[in-house]
Amino acid sequence: MNSLFDVIFTTDFAFSVLRVTTPILFAALGALISNRAGIINIGMEGIMLVAALAGVIISSYTHSAWVGLLGAVLSGTLIAGILAFFTLKFKTHIILGGVAINMFASGGTVFILYLLSGDKGSSTSLASKVLPSVQIPLLKDIPVLGPILSGHHILTYVSILAVFVVYYLLNRTPLGLRIRSVGENPHAAQSVGVSVVKIQYMALLLSGFFAGLGGAYMSMGYLSLFTRDMIAGRGWIAIAAESMGRSTTVGTALTSLLFGTADALSNALQVLKIPAELIATLPYVATVIGLVIYAVSETRKKNKKLKSPLVK
Repeated sequence: MNSLFDVIFTTDFAFSVLRVTTPILFAALGALISNRAGIINIGMEGIMLVAALAGVIISSYTHSAWVGLLGAVLSGTLIAGILAFFTLKFKTHIILGGVAINMFASGGTVFILYLLSGDKGSSTSLASKVLPSVQIPLLKDIPVLGPILSGHHILTYVSILAVFVVYYLLNRTPLGLRIRSVGENPHAAQSVGVSVVKIQYMALLLSGFFAGLGGAYMSMGYLSLFTRDMIAGRGWIAIAAESMGRSTTVGTALTSLLFGTADALSNALQVLKIPAELIATLPYVATVIGLVIYAVSETRKKNKKLKSPLVK
């Protein structure tokens, strides 16, 4: 037990929590925007995977990490646009469309990687670039806080900033008002001249944009290369985080941090004599437990409303 505390109560562990939360937070914010528009994006996992590969390939060929980041974000937005096109134009079921994106990404990324580099499992032969980490002046010299908050990958700071941007977008802008109105009552929104399809297109594109940032971080920050299925369920965990966060920006950010903590804990426990297979299940067990607690609390609320004397 003392060994466990020695692992957890350190600045290194707190640093790793922010590090591993970054891709989950990006994807969860993307899921939040699309869900508030009334169209859930199940394809987050696949979009992140495609973006991760695009970032590696483009940065390798252009010798620029920033161009690679741009390519990753654009590819994520493009895949989300394809999902939106088939879902909103041809009325494909959104769940089936998202599952198809995930299946295509899992096999398609390996195929594309093999065509371009001859590698099957990882992009070791590609000289891809990595985005920089940032040392924050003054903050880095503060005891405890400095080692925790300074020195992170630049996209980690972007993810924190994105929480405030998404909050402002959804609650303080005309676009955010339209997104929320379309998600809450599409018929009422359409009756006042709001194009439901257009708003849902935009919401899905924005979700792809944020998922693209998460994918870029995985292959250009968290790791320095692309590996097969490297997202490892983070897209699904992000969807769970958004659901547990009750489709609010703050709630989504906090639940993303919770799942990031579970992921960081699974990494930290590897130094102890615990079976690796058991440790690897920790983030997913935490996700299941969180969803069960959320479902139970929601069921109790609904039952209280039904039992209320004001409800007839």
